[in-house]
Amino acid sequence: MLTVSKYAFAIKNLLLNLLVYTILTGIAFVIIAPLIGIVSKTFSSTSDVMNPLVYLIPKNPTMDNINNAIRFTNYTSSLPFSIFFSGALMLLQVFICSLVGYGFARFNFPGREIIFFCVVLTIVIPFQTLLVPIYLQFRYFDFFGLFTLLGIEPLNFASSWVPVTMLTATGMGIRSGLYIFLFRQFFRGIPKEIQEAATIDGAGTFYTYLRVMLPNATPPIITVMLFSFVWQFNDTTLASLFMSRGNLISIMLSTLTQNYGMSLPVWNPSTIILVVNAGVLICILPLIIIYLLIQKYFIEGIALTGIKG
Repeated sequence: MLTVSKYAFAIKNLLLNLLVYTILTGIAFVIIAPLIGIVSKTFSSTSDVMNPLVYLIPKNPTMDNINNAIRFTNYTSSLPFSIFFSGALMLLQVFICSLVGYGFARFNFPGREIIFFCVVLTIVIPFQTLLVPIYLQFRYFDFFGLFTLLGIEPLNFASSWVPVTMLTATGMGIRSGLYIFLFRQFFRGIPKEIQEAATIDGAGTFYTYLRVMLPNATPPIITVMLFSFVWQFNDTTLASLFMSRGNLISIMLSTLTQNYGMSLPVWNPSTIILVVNAGVLICILPLIIIYLLIQKYFIEGIALTGIKG
């Protein structure tokens, strides 16, 4: 009787594991399938697209799509500039959001909960709904109305990198509300005795944040750095609004269809879609490499910032 029960338990575990792995495999396929399609189209020729017998594996693979994508996106110059610009905004965003998150986690001040509620609202409200007032603010930039008061013409920052940088520096950059929330959750989980010990040793508020709290916040820093860099790198909303003529890879990719199509003797959608897929692949390739290098810290950061109440 004990042997039968033992076998039944083993079969039950086997079936349960099989169900779990089947579901996980299905989810993984749904996530990876678009990437597989992009890679397939990147190395496909026009004849492969026209051939109904060709599926995923090209019959006549070619590198022409990648070469055209590199050429029409100015890849050799736009990629380094995009990495530098996104990296600079990422560092600024990590510093500002960690500082704000530390303040929410460690200090009691009037209106703290209301202000933090407003921070949470920035996560919930779609950023696109704020585009018109943001554009008008920087198109006619008037610092608290002082320029008008002094008879000075408002500044025009509509076609520069200033709006994106100012939004990031004031905690209103892309997904800044989410990053503030992550840092707040993490700092709330650090024992208060550490901060109190630093205060007893004569450390000021900023010194405690910079030399005590930040070194202990490596997991959320890695997580926010990855999120921030990826979203800044892929951003086309603010980039199109304020830096449409800039040498950013996201802008070049968004205009790839038009630029490459205009160079063809005859507009050929089949050929254009192959080059667009190649452009997408070479643009996301640096992000995939970065994620593979720091995935351990990324998963650890998500776990630590997610379980702290």
